[in-house]
Amino acid sequence: MRAFDAVGIYFGRAADQMDLTENMRRLLLTPKREVQVQVAIERDNGELATYIGFRVQHDHSRGPMKGGLRYHPDVDLDEVRSLASLMTWKTAVVNIPYGGAKGGIAVDTTTLSRRELERLTRKFIDQIHDMIGPDIDIPAPDMGTNAEVMAWIRNQYEKYHGFNPACVTGKPVELHGSAGREEATGRGVGILTLKLLSRLGRKPQDTRVAIQGFGNVGSHTAAFLGQAEIPVVAVSDISGGYYRADGLNVSHILNYARDHGDCLAGYSEAEKISNEQLLELDVEMLIPAALGGVISVDNAPRIKAPIIVEAANGPIWPDADEMLEQRGVTILPDILANAGGVTASYFEWAQNRQHYQWGLNRVRQELDRVLSESFQQVWELSVERKLSLRTAAYILGIGRVGRATVLGGIT
Repeated sequence: MRAFDAVGIYFGRAADQMDLTENMRRLLLTPKREVQVQVAIERDNGELATYIGFRVQHDHSRGPMKGGLRYHPDVDLDEVRSLASLMTWKTAVVNIPYGGAKGGIAVDTTTLSRRELERLTRKFIDQIHDMIGPDIDIPAPDMGTNAEVMAWIRNQYEKYHGFNPACVTGKPVELHGSAGREEATGRGVGILTLKLLSRLGRKPQDTRVAIQGFGNVGSHTAAFLGQAEIPVVAVSDISGGYYRADGLNVSHILNYARDHGDCLAGYSEAEKISNEQLLELDVEMLIPAALGGVISVDNAPRIKAPIIVEAANGPIWPDADEMLEQRGVTILPDILANAGGVTASYFEWAQNRQHYQWGLNRVRQELDRVLSESFQQVWELSVERKLSLRTAAYILGIGRVGRATVLGGIT
């Protein structure tokens, strides 16, 4: 199954509950614009290298489009299209004035020097600068990109359009970024995890958690849960999984990763397991925080966790999602669970437009408020209509986008 097809299935389940017509379904699902560009750079050794870049702009009915920029070898148009669609529903669920977009370049960044990565980024912006901007489409970091890449994007964009820091979010704080942006996705996952446990009547200290993925999202999630005294018993990254039945020392493993190039390879204070084994651990909560599509019909029967929080985008295929739901597994969907990142990006954009910097406490307070209100609305709809949290979230998001589309006029 293709990634965009999976989003379409989740959309369809909600649309069925809403009795949407086929014409409206097609209108809301179809991206507004898709662009594929050639990005050619000179390597440090003088060789010419050519990469393919993408930007998909899905919907702008509720405001300028918003979405990350992903550098990964597996990036293709279908993946970017699905992620852009998810961003549309995500921004609507948390009710911030954006539509959805996404971009990416099919590249293995480990093969590039820092200078080559900068050249690649600047050449990509040369190709798409006229279709992005603070009132059109605002990129942000995603897998394989970071604050430094966003700084290059801003600098290259401003060569064409003049001073305009709101053209991109996730920038370094020194270059008009926002305090709390880097931690926001993981912190949001942690905030919503506590909200969910409270609703389910579970004690945090009795909820063992396994986190697949220890990048920006997974590491900040682990840090938040550790501070909340929730036992994190397993984490993983590209080097494999690390498990300790009585709980990992989260501070220690965070420091280890920081001191070893953001990698856990060689960590000896835990039992080494595979990423696949981590997904199937006997724990109370599983948090997939890496790539999409890691839970399928093949391994879903072996998933033991009664609660799954989707910190990654699209980690569960629809047929596996149906199997898990039938078994009574509670799933907090990606379009709510990992919405902390785009919410904090909205705060950064608002600060840039106001030319006024917020403090970290204000960012955290606003993040908690937005996510808490959104969770409450999704939970109440789920209970009222006896739906999964995923379908309830999609109904909420689709309803807001649909109303904006109709009220704005379709001409």
